[in-house]
Formats: sequence, C-alpha cells, structure tokens
Amino acid sequence: MIQSMTGFAEKAFISKTFSAKITIKSLNHRFFDWNFRGNQLGGIENRLRKLCQRELQRSRVDVLFELEFSDPKRWEIQINENLLAQILSTLDSLSQGSHVKFSLDNLFGVPHVVEIKRKNLAPKEFAFLEDAFAKTLQELIKTRCREGRQLRLEILAHIKTVQNHLRHIERLGKKQPLLIKKKLRERLQELGIEGKISEEKLYEETAYMAQRYDLAEEIERLKSHLLHFKELMNTKESQPVGKKLDFVAQELFRETNTINSKAQDLEIIKRSLAVKGELESIRQQVQNLA
Repeated sequence: MIQSMTGFAEKAFISKTFSAKITIKSLNHRFFDWNFRGNQLGGIENRLRKLCQRELQRSRVDVLFELEFSDPKRWEIQINENLLAQILSTLDSLSQGSHVKFSLDNLFGVPHVVEIKRKNLAPKEFAFLEDAFAKTLQELIKTRCREGRQLRLEILAHIKTVQNHLRHIERLGKKQPLLIKKKLRERLQELGIEGKISEEKLYEETAYMAQRYDLAEEIERLKSHLLHFKELMNTKESQPVGKKLDFVAQELFRETNTINSKAQDLEIIKRSLAVKGELESIRQQVQNLA
C-alpha cells in the first residue's frame, strides 16, 4: 500500500480520571526519527515508540501528549517539614519587634518547601493511553494513505508520459542507421573525398557507427525499469516501497542519459530531455513516499 510520509492526526479521549489530547505529525525522513513532547509517561513511551515504528518504518514522527487530571486525588503534596520549621524559626526571631508577615503565598514561593506532583499512572491508565495512541496512529495512517493515493495517481501520469515519449524514441531510433549514413555522405562531400571512398567502405563505417550509437539496449532496459516501477506502485504489501521506487527512478534517469548521449536525431534528443524532466518530477514525488 502506497503511503505518503507526511500526515497529521489529533484526537481527544476522556477516562474516569483524566482527559487526553494526542497529536501525531509525520514528516519526510530517510529513517525513523521519534520526537516525544508533553506529559512524561515513563516506560510506556518506549512501548509507544516501538508500536509507531512497526507502522511507520520511515518518517520523522512528532508526538504530543496533553493530559488534564480532573480528580484532585491524582495529585499529592509533599512538604519539607524540616526546612519549613527552620524557616519559621528564623522568621519568628526576625519578627520580634517588627511587623514581618508570612503568608501561604510566601510559603509556596520558597524553593524546596512545597512540591506538588501528579501521582504515577495506574496500569489501567497506561493501557487506556496506549489504546488511545494506537487509535490516533491509525488515523494518521489513513491521512498518509489518502495522500499516498493522490501521489500515486500523479506519478503514474508522469510514467504514462514517459512511455509515450519512449515509443517515439524507439521508432526514431530504428531510423538512426540511415541518418548516420546520410551524415557520413554529407561529411565526405564537405571534405571533397566522396568519390574516393567505396560504397562497401561506406557501409562498413555506417554499420560500425550504427552499432556504437544503437539505442535498443537502453530502450529495453527503460521498458523493464518502467514495468518494475509500475509493479511497485501497484503493490498491496504493507512494507514501504519508497526507497525501492527512488532506486528504480535513478536507474531510469541513468538509461535516459545514455540515450541522450547516443542520439543522432534532434527529435530523439528533445524526447529524451522531456523524459528527464518527467523523471525529475517523479523522483521528487517518490521521495515523499514511505
């Protein structure tokens, strides 16, 4: 299944003790790159990362967890009693004969005296968050698949254009020997030695150059690569094919360059340049695929 590497999903969930908003965004990346932000989830984060990597083998993945606890019992207050006693004793000696006042706001403002923190999540709460993340991840995959289907259609349109150019190049390539022979005659006329070269020698030279500039092998390899490319584009497997498609696109580009360098016909050169333009568009789009 063709997937884009870019996608976005955001879902909200409510449990008995807290509400959660989970945001997952994926971007282009050669490998799997995990970036987690928001509330710290301890050991569960590693499980979420592994779950995500099984589904998205390539991509930069930004994950944001925002938890809001509605139950006050989920919080605990810790007071450093020794430090507080020392502060109060000091204040008591300072306040004699003065008007020093100490309020609750002052107490909370003193470092290390009062610490308010959330209690650790219970196993059921961890399981709830893991299930919520899996659902959000599936929503992300749906958006990646939608974009992947659109990219697939655009790439196949480029491939169709390449195949059309290739048919013309193949037809024109068969005429290259005659074109080579014509150019040789014209060159001999320019040099004034046309009558001094036998027809047999002219045919030999034409055959040698026709073989040297023959496009048949490159055209057949291009056809084979295009067929393989379309097979990859139509795969139903869950494994990512973006890297394979990029490699095949490079091979297509290489064969087209060779055709361009061998071409003796201006029309073939124009067609091969047009193919290179299509292939460049294909490579840019392929690099967005997982």
